[in-house]
Amino acid sequence: MDPHRWRLNGQRALVTGGSAGIGRAIARELLGFGAEVLIVARDGDALEAARDELLEEVPDGRVLAMIGDVADEEQRREILDWVEDQGDGLNILVNNAGANLTRPAAEYAEEEWREIFEVNLFSAFELSRYAHPLLARHAASCIVNVGSVSGLTHVRTGAPYGMSKAALHQMTRNLAVEWAEDGIRVNAVAPWYVRTRRTSGALADPDYLDEVLLRTPMGRIGEPEEVAAAVAFLCLPASAYVTGECIAVDGGFLRYGF
Repeated sequence: MDPHRWRLNGQRALVTGGSAGIGRAIARELLGFGAEVLIVARDGDALEAARDELLEEVPDGRVLAMIGDVADEEQRREILDWVEDQGDGLNILVNNAGANLTRPAAEYAEEEWREIFEVNLFSAFELSRYAHPLLARHAASCIVNVGSVSGLTHVRTGAPYGMSKAALHQMTRNLAVEWAEDGIRVNAVAPWYVRTRRTSGALADPDYLDEVLLRTPMGRIGEPEEVAAAVAFLCLPASAYVTGECIAVDGGFLRYGF
């Protein structure tokens, strides 16, 4: 077995929304596989705390952090300028930053649902486009988009969230085909309920939690590290012939038929 197939030594990864939850777990996983990790988030204090924790867990790793809001066009460009300033291009882009506001479809204000699309979809499209020249410098590079099962079936997240994630999955397929000739693989993961700060409110309701678990064949809530492991696999040389895929990390939720 070639051990290099399961390592990311010498590779640089950019993870958006990297200060907490799934994003932080992804940063930790990639760092553990040997990648240099660049994390971006809006909250400077949380970002610095995440960086310190990551370096404590992987003392010989390299982690850089930048405060940035991917929903802001100017800041998106600044993020990629910062990445380019590091030299040697980019090997991995993980579009993880996300946002949501759950309410009935008829009750969203226009600025509310547009903000969901800006963070979940437009930022990923623009960052991917801006990152393309940096990724294309290498013979093999990749993008992983963090989607959701709500982009594949109805769940109670609110229509705009599901719509934005469905479009993100389709963007993944389109870019995978278009950019294959540039040596850029593009894949996605689609989590179901994962134990994070964002889901803690809903899962604190015991009746709602029971409903979620009844619809999950494995009978438990996922952990951020389990999503991170799927993302890491899609970044590794071992998955070099995988592109355009969306891997559900859902405990069997999407396969529950009765």
